[in-house]
Amino acid sequence: MDSVNEPAEGLVVGVDSGGSGLRIALAEAAGGTVLDTLASREPVRTGPGGISAAHFLEQVLPAVRALRERAATGAAEAATGRPVLAVAVGAAGMATLGDELRAELPGAFAEAWGVRRLALAADAVTAYAGALGQRPGAVVAGGTGMITLGTDLASWRRADGWGHLLGDCGSGAWIGRAGLEAAMRAHDGRRGGSAALLARAEKLFGPAAGLPGALYPRTDRPAVLASFAPEVGACAAAGDPVAADVLARAAAHIADAAEAVCPADPGALVALTGGLFRMGDPLLVPLRAALAERIPHARTVAPAGDPLAGAVGLASALATGTLRLPDDPSLLALFDGGAP
Repeated sequence: MDSVNEPAEGLVVGVDSGGSGLRIALAEAAGGTVLDTLASREPVRTGPGGISAAHFLEQVLPAVRALRERAATGAAEAATGRPVLAVAVGAAGMATLGDELRAELPGAFAEAWGVRRLALAADAVTAYAGALGQRPGAVVAGGTGMITLGTDLASWRRADGWGHLLGDCGSGAWIGRAGLEAAMRAHDGRRGGSAALLARAEKLFGPAAGLPGALYPRTDRPAVLASFAPEVGACAAAGDPVAADVLARAAAHIADAAEAVCPADPGALVALTGGLFRMGDPLLVPLRAALAERIPHARTVAPAGDPLAGAVGLASALATGTLRLPDDPSLLALFDGGAP
């Protein structure tokens, strides 16, 4: 093999694609040191074939070209002259909407950069790789929704992530809905209501009697529900027992999902990622207690990095032949020379 194709001389690309846009990183193949990043606030469109490969490539190819031009390593040597050895893409919806990406990206990247190695991953996988690297454990990704993913490095296990109607138990949307239910109970004079949550709901959304009409027609109901979760946290922190009970129940649901996917390895790790956990102690104190009860063999740790760091780590591991995370048809599809 030519020395220019050795990992020490090559580059890798990591991409994190989500509902708020794209982030692209250029990194050293050996070690995964990030050289530069670019971001786009334009989310990749979806169509009849799922996530649009054409729209994805329209954003990623020029971004990587710009990154390579910017990442000069010396007066006469620029990153444009160094090969891209591997690419890893983490995308929200990859598991169910990624058929077009899996069909078109291997060939497109091979044509653009001559790259042979490619990983196409669900965003939960890149969140896992960013948080825990290539160690056995479980990652809870909590925001408006909630999903857990775990691996013993032989296979993946997933729990929840089924949306606000069928699951996402303990998520921001779940907490917000439970808090608003408690507010409506107080409005009606039923047991289980919270006057504090009712006051916050009316301050945020207007008179309680008008809330169904304001909420039900919305196409972004999960996000609207989740917008009330911080209010539940604030009421719990102020000593409201109903709000505290909502968060205790959310913690139990989250711990149930983590237990379902966490491997039995004594050294298993659990990491919590996502904006939900910025709520702080009102949620984290009962959650840590629930995790200790459900999975006492596992140790909860702070996430080492975010999903973009996870994509870079996957690409670096592909380039250096050190990937230990298991492949999976929908969660982590690996391509080498254009073949999965």
